[in-house]
Amino acid sequence: MSIIQAANPQMPVCKALTSFALIATLASGVADAAEKSITVGALRFTSHAATFVAVEKGYFKQQGLDVKLKFFQAAQPMAVAVASGDVDYAVTAMSGGLISLADKGAIKVIGGSLSEDPNIDGQKIVVSNKAYEAGLTDPSKLDGKSWAISQSGSSFHYVGSQLEQQEGITLKYKPLQKVGAIIGALKTGQVDAWSIVPHIAKPLAESGAIHIIGNVSDFLPHYQVTTIFTSTKNAKEERAQTQAFLTALAQGAADYNAAMIDKTDSPQAMVSLIHQYIYTDQPIEKAAPSIINGSMRLNAGNYLNMSSLQSQLHWLQKEKMVKADIQLSDIVDTSYVKTVNDSGAEK
Repeated sequence: MSIIQAANPQMPVCKALTSFALIATLASGVADAAEKSITVGALRFTSHAATFVAVEKGYFKQQGLDVKLKFFQAAQPMAVAVASGDVDYAVTAMSGGLISLADKGAIKVIGGSLSEDPNIDGQKIVVSNKAYEAGLTDPSKLDGKSWAISQSGSSFHYVGSQLEQQEGITLKYKPLQKVGAIIGALKTGQVDAWSIVPHIAKPLAESGAIHIIGNVSDFLPHYQVTTIFTSTKNAKEERAQTQAFLTALAQGAADYNAAMIDKTDSPQAMVSLIHQYIYTDQPIEKAAPSIINGSMRLNAGNYLNMSSLQSQLHWLQKEKMVKADIQLSDIVDTSYVKTVNDSGAEK
């Protein structure tokens, strides 16, 4: 006698078995949903803290997602990984490579993660000690100097171009592929200048390895630094999964902002969580100041600044790094999150 029939002895055996099979099938479906495995691309930056928080606090699991993190050292390889299916979702800057892949129908931007805020200490403009000692003490003196980028069309390249435009200067771009290589080149004076998030810039400056000479927000006050993106297939065919991912990520961002920016929650606990992913080779006592000083507000609800993305696209088209006929609608799926302009008003 089955468990179901035991509970109801009048039920025929065949019906009891059918009911049991149905319940087993439904239970299996729930288990499969609870164990949906996805891979998320990230950098070991505090700007990716929403992902780390969502993993550690179980927000992804609450949404039925089992997340495996895959770490990268630059934006474009991450975009390629999403397009190829090696990574399901990722957070990084909008680059020429990302736009080209979107134009081919491979990926879609579905949200925003980090934006420059004039009221929050953000990305820094930094220079080598050699350049600083030679008189490079503010951005207006960058004319003719070398500027580190990962690849052409990267966020570092975009920031440099805006400095050129606003200061009336010309930079010599030096592609070095990886953040670690750029840091090494700055320390040894092989490159003059760069822009980078504060959790990297401040510790280097405090150690005497480089100098900070300006803020990116002075030139790009509402710059959409990083975007959230996925494959076009996920955006179109896996809407429930994609919304679940974004919901968990937004919860992670809210917790991060509460602790590190608004101070309505414990910064100490948040620093300990982030330290599991950043500066892991250092004791927390040494890593904590860098993590705290590098805090930047993450976009509430993953909102997306369309004005900033349009400016970035226009620059890439002007520089002939992407096709001139690409539209922002080819790149962005606006159905998932709130979109705003530079003033913060909804579009």
